[in-house]
Amino acid sequence: MHYEAELTFLCRLFKNLHTKTILLDANSNDFPVLDLGLREMIYGKTDYKKLFFSIPNIHKPNTIFLMQDAFLCRYACFPLPDTENSPSYLLIGPYTNHYITKSILLNIAERHALSPQQYNQLNKYYSNLPVIPEEDSLRILFSTLGETLWDSMENFSIEYMDNLMPENIEPVASRPDFREPEEAFLTMQVLEKRYASENLLIHAVSQGLTHKAEAAIARNSFRLMEQRLADPVRDIKNYCIILNTILRKGAEYGDVHPLHIDSLSSRFARKIEQIVSPESGLTLQKEMVHKYCLLVKNHSTKGYSLPIQKVLARIDSDLTADLSLKTQAQLLNVNASYLSTLFKKETGVTLTDYVNKKRVENAVFLLNSTNMQIQGIAQFCGIQDVNYFTKIFKKYIGKTPKEYRGEIS
Repeated sequence: MHYEAELTFLCRLFKNLHTKTILLDANSNDFPVLDLGLREMIYGKTDYKKLFFSIPNIHKPNTIFLMQDAFLCRYACFPLPDTENSPSYLLIGPYTNHYITKSILLNIAERHALSPQQYNQLNKYYSNLPVIPEEDSLRILFSTLGETLWDSMENFSIEYMDNLMPENIEPVASRPDFREPEEAFLTMQVLEKRYASENLLIHAVSQGLTHKAEAAIARNSFRLMEQRLADPVRDIKNYCIILNTILRKGAEYGDVHPLHIDSLSSRFARKIEQIVSPESGLTLQKEMVHKYCLLVKNHSTKGYSLPIQKVLARIDSDLTADLSLKTQAQLLNVNASYLSTLFKKETGVTLTDYVNKKRVENAVFLLNSTNMQIQGIAQFCGIQDVNYFTKIFKKYIGKTPKEYRGEIS
């Protein structure tokens, strides 16, 4: 296929959007489930091949179909070029373009005569369904894809379909012989995916990989979970509390000292209670993921021995303390010469250089963000002698604190 690279890119793109891409072979008897099992839950045994080929004009060549069914599930589908002898199609979906509210869900349940138990399963189904709200971006994507597959804009068309699949089958729940399943049809699948996503998130945070963590939270149902309470604000607060706990665990696995984890966690606990809308809660979730990854990048002690981990944690926790080699060795009950050698071996710098660099970094922050006098800044950085402070500042920054502040002004 001359378009194999483009097709691979498209599939990877939707994989990152947590949306399924399925290659359909018209001649195959082994036809996949197209809707994550939704119709089998409502109608019982479903012939998905017959359902798919009942879509009007689905055989039409050089056409990309953008479709929505009676359950507000969206799909994109098109026949692959140069497969006329053995027709093949790429189906993308299901996904939605907006969050499914409780009232919408109840209307769907009523329209299809679902039982209360099936409604609960439907709730879980939509909590596991990807949301892709950027419709304009998708249209541009598929227009560009069509131009690539069929050489020009004039050689293909995009067609829109609503309620494309016939839904006149009698729902299972309305039949006289209907019996509720002992175990919810979708519950296990949803929970397995949720816990897998949480583990991916923990792993990404433990490595300080922000892009992987953001992808994991997009996949994770913290953004899509079913409403458990009548108050959506309290709902999102509760899910943010859960997320905060999971991110704490990721930072812990990243070998960040509990002192730093607890400080960030407490800060977010206060912010969570200040959430005023579901939208502000989702914004806070993004901030939480970003800040925890940053915490791991800045404070992970992975790869360091236990004595050096304790030294690094003490330095980070209080730059105004006595951080001299002698005091650190006494606190750890080890020989000062041994600690000096071990610190240099594991960090690549001497303990004194490391402490001075940290103090200068803090001084730069204070010079940029406050109007404190330079002598006060020196004391906040743990250096009482302002002349010595000026000397080490110039060593690392190349100018005195006064000169640095002058340039800021």
